[in-house]
Amino acid sequence: MSKGTDTSTKLQRTWEMPDTYVIIFCVVVLAALLTYLVPLGRFEIFYNIYDGTGKEIASTLDGEAVEFNVNGVDYTLDASGDTTLIMENGVEEPIASIRKDRAKSFESINENGELNFKVLQEYGKYVSSGEKKGIKLFAKGGDMGFLNFAFEGLVKGDKWGTSVGIIAFILVVGGAFGIVLKTGAVEAGIMNMISKTKGTEALLIPMLFLLFSIGGAVFGMGEEAIPFTIIIVPIVIAMGYDAVVGILITYGATQIGFATSWMNPFSVSIAQSISGLPIQSGSGFRIIMYIVFNIISIAYIWFYAKNIRKNPTKSVAYESDSYFREDFKSNESSKLEFKFGHILIIIYLVLAMAWIIWGVRVHEYYLPEIATIFFALGLASGITAIIFKLNNMTVNDIAVSFREGAKDLVGAAIVVALAQGIVLVLGDSNPGANTVLNTILNGMSKALSRLPVVLSAWFMYIFQSVFNFFVVSGSGQAAITMPLMAPLAQLIGLSKQVAVLAFQLGDGLTNLIVPTSACLMAVLGVAKLDWVNWAKFQIKFQGLLFITASIFIVLGVLIGF
Repeated sequence: MSKGTDTSTKLQRTWEMPDTYVIIFCVVVLAALLTYLVPLGRFEIFYNIYDGTGKEIASTLDGEAVEFNVNGVDYTLDASGDTTLIMENGVEEPIASIRKDRAKSFESINENGELNFKVLQEYGKYVSSGEKKGIKLFAKGGDMGFLNFAFEGLVKGDKWGTSVGIIAFILVVGGAFGIVLKTGAVEAGIMNMISKTKGTEALLIPMLFLLFSIGGAVFGMGEEAIPFTIIIVPIVIAMGYDAVVGILITYGATQIGFATSWMNPFSVSIAQSISGLPIQSGSGFRIIMYIVFNIISIAYIWFYAKNIRKNPTKSVAYESDSYFREDFKSNESSKLEFKFGHILIIIYLVLAMAWIIWGVRVHEYYLPEIATIFFALGLASGITAIIFKLNNMTVNDIAVSFREGAKDLVGAAIVVALAQGIVLVLGDSNPGANTVLNTILNGMSKALSRLPVVLSAWFMYIFQSVFNFFVVSGSGQAAITMPLMAPLAQLIGLSKQVAVLAFQLGDGLTNLIVPTSACLMAVLGVAKLDWVNWAKFQIKFQGLLFITASIFIVLGVLIGF
């Protein structure tokens, strides 16, 4: 008997699932090898200006400037800098600017609410000299080398996103929640809620899923789900579910909504604008698709949650969830009282969430503003805890808990940096620069043109899903791929709406599994769940989403959408 046990133990030790860092490093190695095999290429970038009727009135290449006249007023579009400026001649301050990495369009509206003119960042033909430039092992002076990928991935971008902004966001929000958690308000509130909702916990799943799904569909909610995940994951674990359920009904729901939206300003709206389609056109078909995906997703999560509650050991997150379970056990043994000070902190939390939702919807708040709101939440919670003597907190405890909260998410922050390193090794996602990534994009688009119509549409979806591994940004992927996919669709007999449909489904649904998604890795980090274990669960769910998306793609072609 003991011999059999020893043999079983040895067999188990022969295979160990690689750490997330190991997997990312292997992908970086593969990306580095591609730089020696695939030639560099780029796309021409244009800024096209259209009047209120949709007629093109001016155009200029990126890096240049052009003057144009609309209704007797002279304007200048200057694309020579890092940001494209639109200025009214004779006026010192620009009337608008377009961040080149966001690829947003600009619309000038007159006093009557009518379109004056519109500026679109669009892409022209692919250009390549055939040169291959294998990446160096080490580079100096800020250049990119294979061994530089970790540092360069860490410092890529600015406070508005990519690595720097998201990493700063993760650490500040983590620190703020470290203070909130130290007060004991969340644990006391969870225990109080559980005691009052016995028998109706399952209703939390569809309610929260729909709430976050609408957020993803209406205003492109993504990174904003990170702080909500910090709150929801402990709640669902305390109710007998697991971290997977918590992630799915928060971040997962936002991405289902994001992918199937009829009006997402950062995805489908940009793709339609670039393709020359009216914004929110085809809404009827997309709303039906949105409803179907929500029903399927809620049903899948509900049954999964029900099975996990019966047998928690079946969960891929069972071991990592022990962090939360042990915390709840210690709180149960100490019989946490839900005090007035705790109620105040929960009110602060609710107000902070409302502030974020309002700010994102009305004032386009993004990472800097949201992180600042949570810092204010942490500070107010710490001061309240001192005043009401919650958990015997002191001024030093506020500082220590902020540091500890940030420290807990350092691992997730590093994953964000390493994942960005993959894209940097391939030359980054700038369509106007000579990179391997642009050549891969061009090659895949050419291959699609040789297939039958239905297969071409389906492979467009496959292509967008694969390409999302390298360019996770919805607006960025739209800006790079749609100038190619929209005209390609017309050439092979597909409608532009189908091309946009393939883009939004391919871009949005794979956000739930690609390790290059900084937002996903941050969410997994706050849930204490390793990407490898998450991927084990996601394979089945992705299969279901893939089949459903494929049906809608084929249906779109057959009905002439």
